Amino acid sequence: MSSALHGPALWYATRATGLVTLLLLTGTMLLGIVTAGRFASENWPRFLTVGLHRNLTLLVLIFLALHVGTTVVDTYTSIPATAAVIPFVSAYKSPWLGLGAVSADLLIAVMVTSLLRNRLGFRAWRGLHWLAYACWPVALIHGLGTGTDRRTLWLFAAALACVAAVAAAATWRLATAARAGIR
Repeated sequence: MSSALHGPALWYATRATGLVTLLLLTGTMLLGIVTAGRFASENWPRFLTVGLHRNLTLLVLIFLALHVGTTVVDTYTSIPATAAVIPFVSAYKSPWLGLGAVSADLLIAVMVTSLLRNRLGFRAWRGLHWLAYACWPVALIHGLGTGTDRRTLWLFAAALACVAAVAAAATWRLATAARAGIR
């Protein structure tokens, strides 16, 4: 067994890419909520929010691929690549890894439907894009359940900050919609 495929470097890489993926996914959620609320100002045009949302989503996908890749390559635990997309097939922490696969599948569905947006039509795309609202909390629960740092204060604080930010943005969005008389 090669030490490059087992050891602290891959373990740290998996942890770091998982946390960065969650933080980027939280940013994507925030930008998506702001975009749905049609936020714009003279200093912050709407196209900027939309562009940031799309580009941040690409970063989420890159870090998710790195997270999955380092997890699968690390020989400390035997996690097959299929466990990244087929929920609950891994023997290692099956419920938590399964939630990670569910979140990854939801993210992939959102990405694919976004690429096909013009062919799907706006209403179908928008309905499918609501899967993003399920992806984020499932990813958060996956990280808190699987992560070896789940009982540390710094990770708890980071997770709490993510939840607070998304809750604040969702509250703003709902208040904005209520004032506008939108369902």
